[in-house]
Amino acid sequence: MGYRTQSIRPKIAIKAQALAYFVVEFTSTTEEEKMVTKSKERTDDTSPTDSNLPNDIWQLHVDGASNHKGAGASVVIITPDGTLLEQAITLGFSASNNEAEYEALLAGLLLAKELSIMRLAIYSDSQLIKNQASGEYMTKHPRMVQYLDKV
Repeated sequence: MGYRTQSIRPKIAIKAQALAYFVVEFTSTTEEEKMVTKSKERTDDTSPTDSNLPNDIWQLHVDGASNHKGAGASVVIITPDGTLLEQAITLGFSASNNEAEYEALLAGLLLAKELSIMRLAIYSDSQLIKNQASGEYMTKHPRMVQYLDKV
């Protein structure tokens, strides 16, 4: 009797840091649910807080990802005392990676505005978004121009 070998196909990789740790969709059911989906106490070995910042600055960490199955974004706001406010967003439309990055940034800025945050340090792994927002890169694509205008 012969053994049949199964063909093992590797899973298609998605940008893990964008969606792996976030499981709650961005909804606006109640003010509290909209603002805070998960809160954790800061620990020195797991918190991505930047200890070089003044005590009154909040941190916004954003990331977006897109593949053939869909697009999503993640937003993490870190309060000055180290509490994490995490939000995952499933985009209901087809988007490029850059568009997903902008959607994450816009969602994070909206949350920061709703929380009345006055001082905010923004972190993104997208060089394109950083350089377009700072004015170092020109924005030519009409859709990117619209995103930049909103930011």
